[in-house]
Amino acid sequence: MKLGVHQIAFTVPDGAAGIAPELARLGAAVEEAGVTHLSVMDHYFQMEAILPATDPMLEGYTTLGFLAAHTSTVRLGLLVTGVTYRHPGLLAKIVATLDVLSGGRAELGLGAAWYEREHLGLGVPYPSTAERFERFEETLRICRQMWDQDNDGAFEGKHYQLAETLCHPAPLSKPPILIGGMGEKKTLRFVAEYADACNLFTPSPEVVAAKLDVLRRHCDDVGRDYDSIEKTANFNGPITDTFLQDIEPYAKLGIETMIVMPPGDRPADYVEKTVAPLVPRVAEL
Repeated sequence: MKLGVHQIAFTVPDGAAGIAPELARLGAAVEEAGVTHLSVMDHYFQMEAILPATDPMLEGYTTLGFLAAHTSTVRLGLLVTGVTYRHPGLLAKIVATLDVLSGGRAELGLGAAWYEREHLGLGVPYPSTAERFERFEETLRICRQMWDQDNDGAFEGKHYQLAETLCHPAPLSKPPILIGGMGEKKTLRFVAEYADACNLFTPSPEVVAAKLDVLRRHCDDVGRDYDSIEKTANFNGPITDTFLQDIEPYAKLGIETMIVMPPGDRPADYVEKTVAPLVPRVAEL
């Protein structure tokens, strides 16, 4: 098993002026530790279920561009991009640009979006759940077409119409598509049809096992090799002395990357002192 780092808070002691230096230190720390994935959220307000909505929050792809300039090996992505926030043709171009400028390290994490307060607060349309999933699937198809240099023709969908799907320069390495979520009817079916990786929550090994069984059935239905999909999961809560025992059942289920979330005040120190010593031990699971 590998470890990823997902930074969800930016409450550094020096305030806004201290965020960029701390992120640069975080990038160096994750690479020194051997962490394989570094991600941030796609939110404009902090998630009120975790911290006050008024806490510092950064725009995701701008942040990844900064991190690309301060790293050289770690894979970079949003966990996960909200499908409502960017037109899919522009999203494909944004991710392709990140891939080119990072030397082929971009990943497209994508989800149906859910934070209604954020949408309403900023004036972003917030369609029904059914429509968001329709747009989700069209976005997956558009991104794949945009990155296909043999197909720069039109795209005609229910919600999006593109006269041309030009994307030059092309991504250096076609960015892996990671889908976040555990919905059995649509989300996991989209994983089977379109994605290179999935991202799951970890309420219990039993729940994750059940979701992976659903994914396997969807793969069978569409003729997809289940083992070709990378399985990632988010670790709930802080790292404690029982961390290795806590994640071992997930490793046995086939979770290949466990993603941990440093605190917002000194994440680089947390990675150096807490995460780095665990990387070689996690690799043995």
